[in-house]
Amino acid sequence: MKKTMLKPDTWLFPLPAAMVSCMTDKGVPNIITLSWIGIVCSKPPMLSISVTPERHSHKIIKKAGNFVVNLTGEAQLQATDYCGTHSGRDIDKFAELGLTAVKGSLVSSPMIAECPINLECEIRHSLRLGSHEMFISEIVAMHAGEEYLDKNGRPDLDKIKPLVYCPRAREYRGGLNKLLARYGEAAKKK
Repeated sequence: MKKTMLKPDTWLFPLPAAMVSCMTDKGVPNIITLSWIGIVCSKPPMLSISVTPERHSHKIIKKAGNFVVNLTGEAQLQATDYCGTHSGRDIDKFAELGLTAVKGSLVSSPMIAECPINLECEIRHSLRLGSHEMFISEIVAMHAGEEYLDKNGRPDLDKIKPLVYCPRAREYRGGLNKLLARYGEAAKKK
């Protein structure tokens, strides 16, 4: 197979399209849509988010020391796109979109009730990279809507219908629900 060399760019895809909620020290909630997000450690469970310092939520997250990653499904497409294209400096995104802010169990930032999965996170480290600051955070609590769980109490992707983002194409995608194999099964096939 012939390969073409391309300029290095952010073509890792798909990425989760998550709504990250935070709270100012005056008790004003905000939401930012992020896809620069990923798991960085299993024990303790940790993830990173990367935010440009120009974004309104950056200073809120940095000062609060916590945030909530609200995983989205196809049902949250409009809200996810809206929160990524409008600034909380100008509007209350919760009110504008009719979203429900629910008090976090361990962090000051609110969860978004309408999202299938909510990950409460406390910042452990931050690292300024070129255009973004990465917040490396411990997942201190996880919540899931009961309607999104399988019979064993685990998140069910067929019910969630995860919303993902393909950065350079600037597209939201669904359809990650086709199960091809379980971990370790495909390797056994010849």
